[in-house]
Amino acid sequence: MSIEPSIAPLTFETLYSEPSIIGTLPVVARWSADGNSLGFLWNDAGHTFRDIWIWEKVAKTRRPLTHLGIGRTSGEPTGISELAWLSEGRVAFVLQGQLYLVSKDGIVSPLAIGTQGVSAIAASIDGTALAFLSGNALMTVAADVAAQPKTLVVGSKFVGVESFQWAADGSLVFVEADDTNTRKIEIPYDSHGEARKDRFVRSFPGDLLTRRRVGRVQSDGGAVSWFDRPDAEDAIWGYGVSPDGNALFISSSDLSIKNHTIFMFDTRSGARSVFYAAHDPVKIRPDWQVAFAPDGKGLIVLTDRDGYNHLHRLPGQGAALQPITSGAWEIAEFSLDASASKIYFIANEAHPAERHIYSVALTGGAVTRLTGPTGIHVPTYAPDFSAFADLFSDDMTPPEYFVQFLDGATEPMQVTHSPLPAFAQRRWADVRYIPYKSHVDGAELMARVTLPPDFQPDGTHPMVVGSVYSDGLLNQWGGRAAHPSWGIDQYLASRGFVVVSPEIRGSFGRGRDWNRAMLNSYGTQDIEDIADCVTTLIGLGYADPKRVGLWGSSYGGLMTLMSLFKKPGFYAAGFAGAPATNVWHAYPEQGWIMGLTGGQDYIERYRAQSALFHSAGLADALTILHGTKDEVVLYADTMALVEKLISQGKSFELVTLPGTGHAWAKQDRTLTRFAYGKLAAFFERHLKS
Repeated sequence: MSIEPSIAPLTFETLYSEPSIIGTLPVVARWSADGNSLGFLWNDAGHTFRDIWIWEKVAKTRRPLTHLGIGRTSGEPTGISELAWLSEGRVAFVLQGQLYLVSKDGIVSPLAIGTQGVSAIAASIDGTALAFLSGNALMTVAADVAAQPKTLVVGSKFVGVESFQWAADGSLVFVEADDTNTRKIEIPYDSHGEARKDRFVRSFPGDLLTRRRVGRVQSDGGAVSWFDRPDAEDAIWGYGVSPDGNALFISSSDLSIKNHTIFMFDTRSGARSVFYAAHDPVKIRPDWQVAFAPDGKGLIVLTDRDGYNHLHRLPGQGAALQPITSGAWEIAEFSLDASASKIYFIANEAHPAERHIYSVALTGGAVTRLTGPTGIHVPTYAPDFSAFADLFSDDMTPPEYFVQFLDGATEPMQVTHSPLPAFAQRRWADVRYIPYKSHVDGAELMARVTLPPDFQPDGTHPMVVGSVYSDGLLNQWGGRAAHPSWGIDQYLASRGFVVVSPEIRGSFGRGRDWNRAMLNSYGTQDIEDIADCVTTLIGLGYADPKRVGLWGSSYGGLMTLMSLFKKPGFYAAGFAGAPATNVWHAYPEQGWIMGLTGGQDYIERYRAQSALFHSAGLADALTILHGTKDEVVLYADTMALVEKLISQGKSFELVTLPGTGHAWAKQDRTLTRFAYGKLAAFFERHLKS
């Protein structure tokens, strides 16, 4: 006899406890060199500690390779963080910053003994050596428990390697970041009964920036070859070495991202040339990706020069881009199958909220969709492109790994099943997608709407809009996954709230012209997009117009405050987490949208985009939540706003989280339950009474 799923209101203990009712997210899929085995990190019992699991292509079975999580209790570290396949079926992995080696029989041994702070491990092409970062130094070690590690590039306090990749010839290409002249800030805070002070490298608009350069070094050490650009403060979005090793590209842009340049270097002489350059005065997203063509002749460039982010062939220096794909949809990223002259890519061609896997010939032509189920697909390809691991999720399904074969005949196979049995015994909220239009410029947008049980569009429901942010329209469990807001969304829906995630300008997928209105428009175009969503849903009977609340964190907190300050009476209540109230204290990269410092109008522009200067309009219920150790959005900025609101005679509430950083909802489950409990109680009080 089947059991009817429960529709009883959820509790935060049900949603945010260990083991987790939705299970443990499987992560870090890596294929063995022969493509016969898939390794990944997971816990099949829903605990936080992840071990290494192996799925075998021939047997089509999975098994745990390590058992280090046995006996671990709640609150302990989250387990193995990285893995890399080596020769003879061995796997290197990182546990709490230490490097280990596990044989195919599951025997674990320490590797590079004494090396601390290990991250970013990557095996050589033949699997006999491992490169990794130790702190910010680049190191290698032979795949032997007795081998001594070798330092290739030394790191110091403010200078070190931030990323690297193996080249086909066995050398290593890397990016060195130099923060010697970057601003350092101290954040004082109180925690556990003590006064503390932490120091961070943290630049603000107008400051000197991190200087970056690309280097190349042989895996056995030796002198570094440096490839310098005209301005070391320009961003680096990608780099790579040609198949024959004779050329290296660097995809770069100025701080504003309005000028994109691909530099090409002769690796033997070091000679530099401009292979490609483009200027776009309205660009606000650096979604570029560049790779050498499989034959090494020219580049494959992902760019929105034709209005949407699409693939192009760039056959030579100064040549015109040759479109490979086109259409009113966008590509997020791509991978090259050199042997088949084929490109695989992720795109939203089917629906704005979906991401599917597609293939196209290197020469262009017909595009083939490879994934079937609606939702979000994130692939990890086998080295021979015979299959890919597909991390799949949709609105009703927490993420799981599947393996999809690229022979076109074999059905995808599910590798993991993460939720606990209790998950199937609950009735989870339904989700639907509602289109709406901007009243400003008529642009098409869409909202992800989570519905309470037995919902009827009768105009009586309270509605919570949030967490508001860019790139929030995603058909996956929980929608936007930066915060664990899947639980608060489900909790509110179970309590009778309609929960809405609106699409806003500045997001991926709709093209350059669609995003144009967001330029210099923090707290202007974005909050109009949110308001148009609310107006549309009220008109369709989804909510009582007098019982609409709004919440978001960081940039979402800025939008929450701006919405309340500029549109008094439109919302009944707003909850702002770690709100970016003052863009003078943003990261310099926010200049993509808000514009750079300098010029006669920049003070007016920055004031117009900072909630701190619009607080006089507050007339509705407001709660601000902020951690005192936040280096991304300064707690001092919240204090400045609090002082201003007090001087203006405004009523509001402040929730302070001692010693907590920017990701206040992810620090630990106790804090998650407390913070989201405050949010839920706030909306219960102001939207239901």
